Amino acid sequence: MKKHILLLSCVFLLINSCIDPLNPKRNVLIRVNNVSPYDFEDLLVNTSGGENEYGNLGSDLISVYKSYDFAYQYAYVSLTIDGKEFVLQPIDYVGETKIPNGKYTYEINVDTATEEIDLNFIED
Repeated sequence: MKKHILLLSCVFLLINSCIDPLNPKRNVLIRVNNVSPYDFEDLLVNTSGGENEYGNLGSDLISVYKSYDFAYQYAYVSLTIDGKEFVLQPIDYVGETKIPNGKYTYEINVDTATEEIDLNFIED
């Protein structure tokens, strides 16, 4: 009987520690759509509610969804194009509201002339 209780306890702990969809705390799912004419390398997104590496993402491609504890309509983004690093650095999130659980897309464009990243938030 003790073995069964221990086994059930382990299974319960394992289920509660998993991310999406079993853990409602991590149900903000975000993917990235590269709408620029450039291939992204080392793409990283940090929403303050988590950080995910999206790796390399070619022009006009969309990544898989990655989970976050929470997110805002914009985030820290870093990526590399042809060996040059580009960063979108939010100053703060004061006055911003966390987005509710769901699926979202960060549409990202890069202007290499001004060295700016443009992030467009889309609710899927």
